[in-house]
Amino acid sequence: MGWRSFVAVGDSFTEGLDDTYPDGGFRGWADLVATRLAAEAGSEFRYANLAVRGRLFPRVVDEQVPAALAMQPDLISFAAGGNDVLRRSFDPDGLIARFNDVVGRLRAGGADVVLFRFADVMARLPGQRLVAPRVQLLNQAVGDTAERHGAILVDLYADDTYLNPMLWSTDRLHLSSAGHRRVAAQVLTALGVSCAEEWLLAPERPLPRPWLTARTDDLRWATQYLAPWLTRRLTGRSSGDTVTAKRPDLTPLKG
Repeated sequence: MGWRSFVAVGDSFTEGLDDTYPDGGFRGWADLVATRLAAEAGSEFRYANLAVRGRLFPRVVDEQVPAALAMQPDLISFAAGGNDVLRRSFDPDGLIARFNDVVGRLRAGGADVVLFRFADVMARLPGQRLVAPRVQLLNQAVGDTAERHGAILVDLYADDTYLNPMLWSTDRLHLSSAGHRRVAAQVLTALGVSCAEEWLLAPERPLPRPWLTARTDDLRWATQYLAPWLTRRLTGRSSGDTVTAKRPDLTPLKG
């Protein structure tokens, strides 16, 4: 099947943090997928990326989903809820019920829909005992919803390659360029579209570090990334408060 239009919906995962273009803007797996689909469809292909970092599930649904539906694309990717599982206010029953409703709406519009079971990002982050069960619950709901509505499921959680720290950026939360390439390859595979084989290649895992070196790295990470994140939580701010969608309109890709 060929797709002539693609709209990506979600948060930082879909916006493309931390895979950068030469000009400093974020690329990410969705841009890579769009570029490959455009090569198949030709000049008529159009792409929008509505994702904004830090967005919680309700804002993704309220702001991005109506815009995506109004564009009437052939293909929509929907990935949201990852930020919600990190919040004390996480409401699993409410989110799961609304997730099912949203995917039903997206499918009812006639688009093919791509959903994701999230990779195990908590393996190297604090709060694993609290958050990991939430991620598993969300992933189970995503799988059930995909089956219920005939959506295309990309199961990153089942791929142990994501346990390789080289697929993650220095903040330990967002994908590296290699991680985004791997996600793009898995999305394209799920769509039945070929891609460069090297996109699936993962860098060699680093050797274990001495205990003191590892703890020093942990302290540096906590100072540079964890502390600002906690400050934003305490002050009710988000990393995406001043950010807008990088591709808000369904337009052709430039060569």
